[in-house]
Formats: sequence, C-alpha cells, structure tokens
Amino acid sequence: MKDHGRHDNETASGGPGTRAASHGPGRRARASSRRAELGAFLRARRARLRPADVGLPEGDPALRRTPGLRREEIAELSGVGVTWYTYLEQGRDISASAQVIDALARALLLDPDEHRHLRDLAGLAPPDTPSGEGEPRDRLRRLVDAAAPNAASVYDARLDYLAWNTPYALLRHDPLTLPPGRRNLLWMMFTDAGNRARMVHWEPAARALISQFRAAMGHRQGDPAFTTLVTELSEVSPEFREWWADYPVRRFRPATVAIDHPEIGRVDLEMFQLRPAEHPDLLLVLQVPAGEDGRRRVSALLDGQGNPGGAP
Repeated sequence: MKDHGRHDNETASGGPGTRAASHGPGRRARASSRRAELGAFLRARRARLRPADVGLPEGDPALRRTPGLRREEIAELSGVGVTWYTYLEQGRDISASAQVIDALARALLLDPDEHRHLRDLAGLAPPDTPSGEGEPRDRLRRLVDAAAPNAASVYDARLDYLAWNTPYALLRHDPLTLPPGRRNLLWMMFTDAGNRARMVHWEPAARALISQFRAAMGHRQGDPAFTTLVTELSEVSPEFREWWADYPVRRFRPATVAIDHPEIGRVDLEMFQLRPAEHPDLLLVLQVPAGEDGRRRVSALLDGQGNPGGAP
C-alpha cells in the first residue's frame, strides 16, 4: 500500500506534522505523555483486529509478523498517509483533525466509549451524540424527580430541555409552554416575558448564560444545530444579538438567582451544575432554596399542586 501523502493538519517544518514547541516544560511533558498514550491505544486496537473483521482477505498467517492488522491496512482503511499514521502511533508531535480521528475510529471498529477515549487523547471534544441518545428520558426523569423539592432540569449540549421536575416548572418555567422546536434554555431566557419578569436580576443571569454557551460552542464549531440557534435568537432578541457580538466567554461560577414569584414572593435559589459521568455531554442544573425561609416558601408552593414536570 502506498503513502497517501501529507495530511492537511501536517505542518511544513520539522518533519511531517511537527508542531511548534508548547509553552513550558510541564505542558510539554503532559503533551508528550498524551501522545504516547494515544500511540499505545492505537497500537492495541490495531493488534486486536483480524483482516476478516474489516473485509480484507486473511491471507497466509505465517506472513504476518505481528498480530492484528498492519499499519498500512489501517492507513488505507482510514484514508490517511502511512507515514503520518506511523508517526501518530509512535507518539510524534503531530496534530490530527476531528475528521481524521473519527476516520481512524471507524477503521479500528471502536465502540462509543473507545471513540470518546480516542478523541480525548487527541485533545478533541467528545463525538456528537443526538439529544438523549444512550440516556433514556425516563432515567433522566427519575433523576430530576429525586431532586425534589429542589428545582432540577437536564439539558443537552445545545441547552435543549431533556427533563425537568415539578419544582422547576412551578418556580422557574414550564418548558411545555414553549413550542416543541423552542424548548431550549437560551430561547426561554431571551424570549419569554414571564421568565424575565420573575427574575430580579435578569440581565446578569442572561449574560452569564450566553457566556457559558459561547464557551461550550467553541467545541462545536460548524455544528449546524448550534449555528441555527444563534442565528434565530439573533433575529428575535436584540440583547442576544448585541451580547453575542461582544464574544463573552466564561464558564459556570457558583451563583444565586433571585426569583420574584407571583404566588410566594421572593425566593433566592443557589445554582449547581453537574454532569452524569456516563454522559458528560448532558448538564444537570439544581436550584436549591437558600435559607429556611426559601425552603418554606417552596414547600408551600408545592403543597397541593399537580405534576407539571416532565420530558418532551
């Protein structure tokens, strides 16, 4: 099999794909360790495959000096150069695009956990997973229901609602009142007048949310679902359009959100964000009443209410 030539991510100096030195010895050491682990993982997964696993003829086993597929075969199957793939297995300082890493995952027949691990080692975001895939909605519903009387909601990477409980619907907003294509936290924050009226300090909370989404979108460049959401919100919300153009970036910080509820008055809610270990693309948000008075007010609201919590 022949080498398919230099890969797009390879640079022009220092050999194929050699990158400029990282800043600082600690960072260089971590990068070197990660590259070595990436190479070891690729070699291990290549060694476990037989030609028949990928549709190749078995041939004479005596002619194979090592177990598994040859490097040339993986390079051919994934559409990358043999030299480049060899350097990748050797832990050399070369970069790999998401497209190439995903092609290697397919060629090596990686399962979802192995694919995620390969992307981690390559310094890439996790592979895209459709909303709720691998995480049944009824399981998420049980999770948020168990958080009561605290308000709880679960979102996907785009901040679409996946599940919420009764306290969330009564205290903050019932997502079922939003159109099916608009059941999204950003859409609710920037377009729902009732939510804005309840929030004592709407602007700081809205700015914080847009900053977190901007940071998350850095891992999803080119994702049409994200770009469509930004485009549509920019068309209907002047605040979103203006603040998005400022390019704010800030990850979650502990905060307390004040709600002026029409039935129970002011309630301060302490915010927590967590991610399920088995599906870190999902986000669980807990809103806990701050203080005994807040807990009493929330309990009074919940007494005798129906069950508007749910998942679409």
